[in-house]
Amino acid sequence: MGASFATHHVLFLVWFLPAAFSLSFFFFKAESISNVSCNEKDNQALVTLKRGLTDHGHVLSSWSDHKDCCIWDGVICDKKIGRVFELHLNYSGLGGEISGSLLQLEHLNYLDLSGNDFNSWEPFKPSLSVFWHNSDLYVDNLRWMSGLSAIQHLDLSDADLHREVDWLQIMSKFPSLSDLYLSYCQLDSLNPSLGFVNFTSLGFLDLAENHFNHEIPNWFSNLSTSLIELDLYNNSLKGNIPPSIFNLEKLELLDLGLYSLNGPIPSSVGNLSRMRLLYLEQNQLNGTIPESLGLLSKLEMLYVGENSLTGTVDEGHFRKLSKLKNLYMSEARISGKAPMWFWNWTSNITFINLSNNHIECNVSDIFLSSTVKVLDIANNSFYGPISTFLCQKKIRKNELEVLDASNNLLSGELSHCWKYWQSLIHLNLGSNNLVGRIPYSMGALVNLQALRLQNNSVYGDIPSSLKKCSNMRLIDMGDNHLSIIPLWIGEMTNLTVLRLRSSEFKGYIPQQICQLSSLRVLDLANNSLSGSIPNCLKNISAMTLPNSNVISFMYLNIYAENVRLVPKGNEMEYQENLKLVRLIDLSSNNLSGSIPAEISNLSKLRFLNLSRNHLMGKIPEKIGSMKELESVDLSRNHLSGKIPPSMSNLTFLSLLDLSYNNLSGTIPSSTQLQSFDALRYIGNPQLCGDPLPKSCTIEEQSLNKSPIGSVEDDSKNSSFYIGMGVGFAIGFWAICGALFFNRTWRHAYFRFADEIKDWIYVTTMIKMNHWKS
Repeated sequence: MGASFATHHVLFLVWFLPAAFSLSFFFFKAESISNVSCNEKDNQALVTLKRGLTDHGHVLSSWSDHKDCCIWDGVICDKKIGRVFELHLNYSGLGGEISGSLLQLEHLNYLDLSGNDFNSWEPFKPSLSVFWHNSDLYVDNLRWMSGLSAIQHLDLSDADLHREVDWLQIMSKFPSLSDLYLSYCQLDSLNPSLGFVNFTSLGFLDLAENHFNHEIPNWFSNLSTSLIELDLYNNSLKGNIPPSIFNLEKLELLDLGLYSLNGPIPSSVGNLSRMRLLYLEQNQLNGTIPESLGLLSKLEMLYVGENSLTGTVDEGHFRKLSKLKNLYMSEARISGKAPMWFWNWTSNITFINLSNNHIECNVSDIFLSSTVKVLDIANNSFYGPISTFLCQKKIRKNELEVLDASNNLLSGELSHCWKYWQSLIHLNLGSNNLVGRIPYSMGALVNLQALRLQNNSVYGDIPSSLKKCSNMRLIDMGDNHLSIIPLWIGEMTNLTVLRLRSSEFKGYIPQQICQLSSLRVLDLANNSLSGSIPNCLKNISAMTLPNSNVISFMYLNIYAENVRLVPKGNEMEYQENLKLVRLIDLSSNNLSGSIPAEISNLSKLRFLNLSRNHLMGKIPEKIGSMKELESVDLSRNHLSGKIPPSMSNLTFLSLLDLSYNNLSGTIPSSTQLQSFDALRYIGNPQLCGDPLPKSCTIEEQSLNKSPIGSVEDDSKNSSFYIGMGVGFAIGFWAICGALFFNRTWRHAYFRFADEIKDWIYVTTMIKMNHWKS
């Protein structure tokens, strides 16, 4: 919220950091000039400039001595005199140093060098030192700008200017300066002690995302004759809003969002007769909303949510706001019943956010014009059967894209009127009193990307018609009374979040769930699922590849998803950080069999919970290859064997629970594994070692020999038996073969055998006669 809508006109001097994301490259091409060619002085200046630059992308390949510089890429000339007056080299991947030859372009009035990676700026040395550090541009001082007396447009956004304490005095000395953009510049003072600042021509001032931590200075009121847009979004400004700031009679945009401002909204806000965009959200403003706000007849966007405002809002607040398109009053502590006139008044509105208030309203009274795209009434006291809202004839031609009516008092069965709502992209009816089956007609919502029916009393099957919603990215049907996970779920190939926890699901986890290659959140916890864990989970590439399938549903217009998950044993709400979550939660079911070894391939998984099942066998030996794991809960199963030594590689673990299994041997040594409480290992009688109080005997320690050692021992034993067999065979055939082929040896052998036999017989008979006597 609160993004500036300032129009960025032509820039005289632009420095931007190289974009962290890819931007389309755009080169201006000069129009052909029939009679006048490029001035020789300008031509040589540009050739000299090119020599100092590194051009790995060959974007300056057209810059040649043998061509007219007015037809070079990025160069625009005055048609009448052939002099260069605009230079567009933005986001062209250039580096190196900028030559002082730029000063020879005497007619240059537009220079855009944003999005490149220059080492230094030659024309202003030595008074300016520019160097790169951690991809940030630092500027020691701005005194070099004193010679730019005719400058009109200046954008130094993202440059670190915190070393220049006199930036305000320097900027105010330019009589022609009309546009000044200094967002993200790490500035820390607006010099509130100054009584006057001489910005005589300034129309657009963007100081968003800096570090101002004082009151709003009074010198802003001196700009009443010129200032059109003032953006101070997301600083640390505090204190009251000075009434004088609302005397800026030409102001069309004012952004004071995301501060620590307190006190009431001054009634002088009604003086801003030209105001189109007003952002006061996410402060600590209190008191009632002044009725004078309703005098802003040109207002298009109003954001006053997330404050500590009180009282009711009546027709007087909106009587002249005929051009309002976006109304954001979330968390404004508005109470009372929404009157009929309010819904009739919304004929031009496209965005309505009344969430998190204390508003009462029968949903049958809601009237939506065809202009409304977003309706967020979550966390209020809207009541009545949901069908009376969805099926009323007067809103059948709606073009609503986002409907969030969660956490209200809606009742009844889901209607069969979904064919009238085919523009819906996001639908959230969670945490109401809805009953009955999910109707087959919901398959008409072919544009749907997010379906939220959680925490109701919906029962039965999930209808197969929903597979027509092929754009679906989020399904949340948790906390209901459903039956089985359908096999067709594998056809929802764009699905990113599947939350079906606590919904009484039975049967098996279908193998088809492995076809959901985009899945980042799989939450099937607290059901009655049985059978084994599918061994094909490794096919879910979003959990194996870095940065795969960034969640595209995160922002539908200006609507952000929020999902409640249990990543580390406690329920948490994820919104903007949902895109960072990779989770599998199958806990509290009746799953059996072993943990598939293939699960170790999910190298980007962060949260794994398989606790409270009937799993047997060993913990996968290669679990240590899942190095991004932050939480592992395998407790209350029947797992046996030793804890894999590789688990010591999980350096990001902040939660580990292996309690109440049949694990044995020594707990592997690592800084991480010994940092957990003994309760995380309790209930494994044969387990020993720190942090358990039970010390390991020599035999128990031997159970924890490395797999490599075991392989070596087995190899030695195998070699012994193989060698003995080979030796026996060689010895047998060495003797028998010789007897078979040599008759003399054969006769001698049998004669010798006969003699031995006679000797044994005689000796035995003598011994027996001796025993008898």
